[in-house]
Amino acid sequence: MTWQPEVDELRRREELARKMGGAERVQRQKDAGRLTVRERIDALLDAGSFEEWGGLAGFSKYGPDGALEEFTPANNVFGTGRIEGRKVVVSGDDFSVRGGAADASIHGKQVYAERMANELRLPIVRLVDGTGGGGSVKMLETMGRTYVPANPAWDLVVDNYGKVPVAAACLGPVAGLGAARVAHAHFSVMVKGVSQLFVAGPPVVKAGMGQEVTKEELGGWEIHARESGAVDNVVDTEREALEQIRRFLSYLPSSAWEAPPRCEAVDDPRRRDEWLLSAVPRNRRQAYDMRRILAAVFDTGSVFELGRLYGASLITALARLDGYAVAVLAADPKVYGGGLTAAASDKLARFVDFADTFHLPIVHLVDQPGFVVGVDAERSGTIRRGVRALAAVYQARSPFVSVILRRVFGVAGAGHGNAQRLNLRFAWPSGDWGSLPVEGGLEAAYRRELEASADPAALKAEIAARLEAVRSPFRTAESFGVEKLIDPRETRPLLTEWVADAYRLVVTQLGPSARPARP
Repeated sequence: MTWQPEVDELRRREELARKMGGAERVQRQKDAGRLTVRERIDALLDAGSFEEWGGLAGFSKYGPDGALEEFTPANNVFGTGRIEGRKVVVSGDDFSVRGGAADASIHGKQVYAERMANELRLPIVRLVDGTGGGGSVKMLETMGRTYVPANPAWDLVVDNYGKVPVAAACLGPVAGLGAARVAHAHFSVMVKGVSQLFVAGPPVVKAGMGQEVTKEELGGWEIHARESGAVDNVVDTEREALEQIRRFLSYLPSSAWEAPPRCEAVDDPRRRDEWLLSAVPRNRRQAYDMRRILAAVFDTGSVFELGRLYGASLITALARLDGYAVAVLAADPKVYGGGLTAAASDKLARFVDFADTFHLPIVHLVDQPGFVVGVDAERSGTIRRGVRALAAVYQARSPFVSVILRRVFGVAGAGHGNAQRLNLRFAWPSGDWGSLPVEGGLEAAYRRELEASADPAALKAEIAARLEAVRSPFRTAESFGVEKLIDPRETRPLLTEWVADAYRLVVTQLGPSARPARP
């Protein structure tokens, strides 16, 4: 006598679970251009590494003899696997089973996945499709009652955000709790034309607000990648989304108790790009390509930008220096001159908190004309959201270095680093700084003289020439107002030397922050 019959039954039930919502619903998913949850997991993880948990959870129907007649699996598949050899937890919603609504142990499986990530100190990837465990009014008849809402395991969701990397993919029309699970991640990505994200879908919006909208109009990628910032990146296909999650995690430690991994260095740390000598135009009003500068300074091909479309005057990215992972902040002078908007301020605060949580040294390439001004800027709360961003910079524990490429003006400019710390700074000869740009501040400062002058234009030109003479960064360096002026071509060699020192400090700061980040 052996337990082979039970093992055979186990294999039969596992095979039933792999059928998901059945052939018809699976085909409907594919016809819509979407992968199944199991195809997504296979594409995300290293081949053959997935170890499923809770695979037998679901709805069962038994015959009079006690034999299993029908089985519908829970609409969540979760377990552990590996990405580039490192272990992660993955939790995926199965839209082919009742549209991903909450039933059949989905909450129990999601809770267990979050707890597994929390207690094993592993990254968690959420593949969200449908309501992602949210409710459906159909459940009320089944339950025979209503209930007071409570988000399952939200304490774990919040706790994980400060302890382990969290990545989320929005892979269909995602509403309610599913939308919250996407937004409460360090990195989120959605697929053009396939995924939408909203608090509630079009039928609820029509009933509650009287607005008739399509899913795309309500929560498409244009809204969330450009306007709301609820997701970071947008791609054309699901496989690209999963590949971006793999790449995102490659820069990060498995938890806040570890340092980010160093990959094999494949680029000369002493490389000097001659083009950098002319990268910043002599004409201060002329924009330039900051992303080309990033490509020249950091390891070749290592720059991975996050949130490009939201708060677009600020570039946030992950990159490598001599194989070490770093977080990158940089102004984009092609958008508002690189000035901080309300949205860019939110983006800055969230990104610095994220870098600090996972001990990523921060490199800031500075060309900051100040907060964007005007009525719209005031209405959007630029100053309130701006000072929150400055607080993030000043509270960060991560090693921080600034490279001043051009402008540093005003309160926003002063947030290029923490002036009350060592505040390591390199400055290019193109540096230009002060409380206000000369061009904008001259008329305000010399208003009375100009009004009294017989020739205001000539006087203005004379004053401008006098001020220009003291504008040189060499004057500032003479008074030790800037610590190190450098040849732009020296930027990469100096940063690759700095990053080794930064990682000596990182290993002394491991563990969760006493001030956990919030999404």
